[in-house]
Amino acid sequence: MDRRVGRRLHGLGPAHVARLVPTDALIDALIADLRTLVAFPTVSSRPVTAIAAFLAERFEALGFAIECFDDPTMPGKTNVVCTIGPADSDGLVLSGHMDVVPTEGQPWTGDPFVVRQQHDGRLLGRGTADMKGFLAACLSGLASLDLRRLKRQVILVWTHDEEVGCHGSAHLARTLQALDRRLPSACWIGEPTDFQILRKHAGHVGVEVRLFGRAAHSAYPELGANAVVGASRVVAALDALGRRWATHDSGAGGEPTDQRAGSFAAQGVPLNVGNIHGGTAINIVPDRCTVQLGFRPQPGMGHAALFAELQACLDEVRLPDGSRLESELLRVTPSLLTRAGTDLQGLLARHASTPDVGTAGYATDGGNLVAVGCEPLIFGPGSIKVAHQADEYVAAQALVEAAQQVAAVVTARCL
Repeated sequence: MDRRVGRRLHGLGPAHVARLVPTDALIDALIADLRTLVAFPTVSSRPVTAIAAFLAERFEALGFAIECFDDPTMPGKTNVVCTIGPADSDGLVLSGHMDVVPTEGQPWTGDPFVVRQQHDGRLLGRGTADMKGFLAACLSGLASLDLRRLKRQVILVWTHDEEVGCHGSAHLARTLQALDRRLPSACWIGEPTDFQILRKHAGHVGVEVRLFGRAAHSAYPELGANAVVGASRVVAALDALGRRWATHDSGAGGEPTDQRAGSFAAQGVPLNVGNIHGGTAINIVPDRCTVQLGFRPQPGMGHAALFAELQACLDEVRLPDGSRLESELLRVTPSLLTRAGTDLQGLLARHASTPDVGTAGYATDGGNLVAVGCEPLIFGPGSIKVAHQADEYVAAQALVEAAQQVAAVVTARCL
């Protein structure tokens, strides 16, 4: 593996980029921490208590005060908040999620929860890019600093269940609001962006439609009310609504609620029917069927008017006689629209792979953290294009670079 790592310096061309030779100890520490983090099989359906305890212990050893905010509605789930430095000094938040997506059914070439190092420097394993690589970079980057000299506060926020709706950050935001606590405005979320700064993303709203019919022997279907047939009509109506929303035609929800949204409202609102479950046997007219879907309001849009429009669409569906339906809002992950030109953007720009500030195609914890005072930016090692796939990976060089960036940004903002 090539241990030379290029440092991006703001305002300098390629000929002036300094070359750093990080110590073997730094690389070895990063890989060792990544191995440990990946070995915790924190698929969203499983507890995160073990990885939370590991992170708490490591950062406590660096001088951080540790708080764990358990979610009483989700056993085994907790958010870890680590704090150091002068209170109320508007310093810096570093944030990431501890959970990962499942691996079942994917063609992995080895154990997904054992990091394998390739000759080209790639480190394979579930979560290496999304986003335990950033957690490892924070461990090494912060360990390299004298945190006793901080002039501003550094707060670390490690969340649960980001991958299934940002539940952890939503619970944490509600908890901090109830405690009348706010976080620093500068908030760095280390999702894998190939070191491009992203300041906005769509939200994600989950909806469940439940259809109720009447069971009967399949030899006498006229005696029943087929809920699956009703569901097929619901899906057809949702498909038509989705095509209309995709062409920017949303009568109830098309206007952005935040004027900073600008042209984002003209990008359309994606709608996806994700799954259908119904029926018990082929000789029984099904009396139950469930349809789950999601839609993504653009940055600056609210979700309430769109949900009302969706419900109006469902009300117009002609169901089989004797059937009825009900709909429920399962979750709301807010969109993100951070203003351009924040102080953190200027600090990250010195390390960015491109001067362009972009839009994430996925939702993050940032939408929830806005409620407690944050102006989040998304920036980190690895590529979202390899996340959630078999043989997900991050380059060792990118981890070293990320650790150096953490140290540099904390120094510039807080020391």
